[in-house]
Amino acid sequence: MIWSIAFAPLLPVSVLVGGGILALAVLALMAFRRRPGVLLRALALALLLLGAARPQLVAEDRKALPSVVALVADRSASQSLAGRPADTDAAYATLKDRLSHLPGVELREVPAAATDNADGTRLFADVARALSDVPADRIGGVAIVTDGRIHDAPKDVAGLGFSAPVHVLVTGDPGEYDRRIELTASPKFALVRSTQRLSFRLVDDGRSPDGGAVPVVVRRDGETVATVTMAPGEERSVDIAIPHAGNNIVEVEAPPLAGEISPLNNTEVAVIDGVRQALRVLLVSGEPHAGERTWRNLLKSDASVDLVHFTILRPPEKQDGTPIDELSLIAFPTRELFDEKIDDFDLIIFDRYEKRGVLPLLYFDNIARYVADGGALLMAVGPDPLNADSVYDSPLAPLLPAIPDGNIVETPFRPAVTALGARHPVTAGLPGGDVDPPRWSRWFRLVETRENRGDTLMSGPDGKPLLVLSREGKGRVAMLLSDEVWLWARGFEGGGPHAELLRNIAHWLMSEPELEEEALRLSGEGGRLAVERRTLKETAAPVTVTFPDGSEQRIADLAPLGPGRFGASLPAPLPGLYKATDGTLTALAHVGPANPREFRALVSTTEPARPIAEATGGAAIRLRTEAGGSLDVPTVAMRRSAAGTYAGDGWIGFKASEAYEVAGIETVPVYLGLLATALLLLAVGGLWWRESR
Repeated sequence: MIWSIAFAPLLPVSVLVGGGILALAVLALMAFRRRPGVLLRALALALLLLGAARPQLVAEDRKALPSVVALVADRSASQSLAGRPADTDAAYATLKDRLSHLPGVELREVPAAATDNADGTRLFADVARALSDVPADRIGGVAIVTDGRIHDAPKDVAGLGFSAPVHVLVTGDPGEYDRRIELTASPKFALVRSTQRLSFRLVDDGRSPDGGAVPVVVRRDGETVATVTMAPGEERSVDIAIPHAGNNIVEVEAPPLAGEISPLNNTEVAVIDGVRQALRVLLVSGEPHAGERTWRNLLKSDASVDLVHFTILRPPEKQDGTPIDELSLIAFPTRELFDEKIDDFDLIIFDRYEKRGVLPLLYFDNIARYVADGGALLMAVGPDPLNADSVYDSPLAPLLPAIPDGNIVETPFRPAVTALGARHPVTAGLPGGDVDPPRWSRWFRLVETRENRGDTLMSGPDGKPLLVLSREGKGRVAMLLSDEVWLWARGFEGGGPHAELLRNIAHWLMSEPELEEEALRLSGEGGRLAVERRTLKETAAPVTVTFPDGSEQRIADLAPLGPGRFGASLPAPLPGLYKATDGTLTALAHVGPANPREFRALVSTTEPARPIAEATGGAAIRLRTEAGGSLDVPTVAMRRSAAGTYAGDGWIGFKASEAYEVAGIETVPVYLGLLATALLLLAVGGLWWRESR
């Protein structure tokens, strides 16, 4: 029981205080005038005020509240290396047992999940959440079993949020060493066909037994682009070409160091997102026709396309006497387009074009060379019979997968997607093409061909080729053997998917990765790895997936996902670079953040958490004092808050709580009834007796 004095006044406190002040003033005046009986009057007034204040003895039944001690086990990825899990489990179990048997302690185990993200290990954030409902004066301290790689340690006690000791018990051996690559400059985005500079440093943490120069390999999308020789601490730069849109995965890999903790951080990954500048398209139209505006409108509506369009309205042989100064048309810049700047274009389209003497044969040679070197050509064929003005009688002929034979079919038909086209990404999934007959309008003209050696994706009447794609050298060629796609654009009989079709053709010709017909793709999200194989074949070959730690998993049977698409899903337990191959194609995917903070440094250390531990009176100590030594878990004790330090040789301490809760209260009046009356009468009687004298 805890005793104390309390008051339960009969009058408001303000009245009692005012009465007391008035009594003091009167007594002071009497004393100043030397009037007799001042002390007796003071005693009488004091007893009167004391009776009005009603003093009481209060007995409290107090129950002491235990100190809350947080115990944290670091389960981050770096703690899974070099025997650290076993040390963590053993130290955690020992501390838990000792704290559980310590009187006046409420143990709170803090779940610290693996934090393999860009922010690294954030144990103090977990502690703050776990202790958010505990008053600051009841927090006895925190004990953390970790490798010391904590990335959210507060700089001072104010950032901690409470005043109690923090103890950091570090796993791992004192003599650990590790090799790593550190990226110092890496772009996030880059224009396709540009060159970007990547800078990196070779670092050997700890006392490395080998500090000599080693070869460091730089790869882009699995292909070696450079090998540089570096010594630890040296920084180098390499220029990386960005060949395609989308993710360009660049790896910088150093050889492993014998006896190092882990080779996981010997490779760093930079994911550079390739962004196309405006795609340059050259559209050359021959005789004006209804479909010419369809091509122009479609290409102009695409913000990513920079269109150059010429229509040959006036051939050189046309002599009608019109004065030159009255002609509003500019001269066709054939030399500039097809000689000087032809390689600047991503795609050349001939729309119902005939030679008619505008382009010399030399320029057709340039176009053929442009395609063979990686360019793209689209022929939109009209009713041009095979004659002397046809482009099919030119150096382009060897590149064309189909040659018109001079016959034109003029009969109503609905364009149909072939079996091969149903598997090709250009025509697979076209709106309205999933039924027979397709839900789109009819066309009325088709140019017959011979020597068809390309991939026929769409057909006309009697299965005759309508859309043919072909790879020629390093480039690509497409032929649309009808000029009536404009009927779909105008909404004739409900129209059809002209925009999707023409856009897919153009983007396939310009080698957009999403439209590759033979592709292996790898992607990771939500702890799963998705493998997708796109092929024109009926089945897909087995795929072997290599994990970041070097282990492999073979997927023998990819499940059908749709026409021409096969896939599988498997767990992706580790962050890092995954590789998939079917023997022909290879795909890479990086799961998790590139260069996660968790793996940047793996050598265990007491340094990051030492300042906050010592500022709170705690300690940052190793559980092993020498390499291969036994685990030395300190004993635990409780100390008063005035202790100042909570750690010593072989022990750690926690702050004993001084908080309590009141279980019951008893009150005993000390100045009431006969006692108060007797004392007051005695004082008044004494005063009367003094005055009577």
